[in-house]
Amino acid sequence: MRLQRQRGFTLLEVLVALVIVGTALGASLRAVGSLTQNSNGLRGAMMATWSAENRLVQLRLTRQFPAVGKQTFECPQGDMKLMCEEEVIASPNPRFRRVEVSVYDQAAPERRIIKLVQLVLNQ
Repeated sequence: MRLQRQRGFTLLEVLVALVIVGTALGASLRAVGSLTQNSNGLRGAMMATWSAENRLVQLRLTRQFPAVGKQTFECPQGDMKLMCEEEVIASPNPRFRRVEVSVYDQAAPERRIIKLVQLVLNQ
């Protein structure tokens, strides 16, 4: 009687394949985690931009020439608690004022999220 050789994978081949698949899955999980963190950062930057733009639009709509100085106020957007810092600086041309609006997260006030600058004309 002749023995037939069985076909299949050896234990060593199966273990090597499992190591390769495990490494690939680990790298995939790290990539997904990184994308999630970037998504949260972009959302925060977008909300901060909206807060700063809201303040600059408010200045344009009131058509008042802002006084030189600095003020800080809350400017929440969605579920984010944000602080806005507005600084009005005199320009070399007396008809213009430079308005800088910086937005900070209340949870980490030392980290500025965004800063927008606009010139305001005295009409």
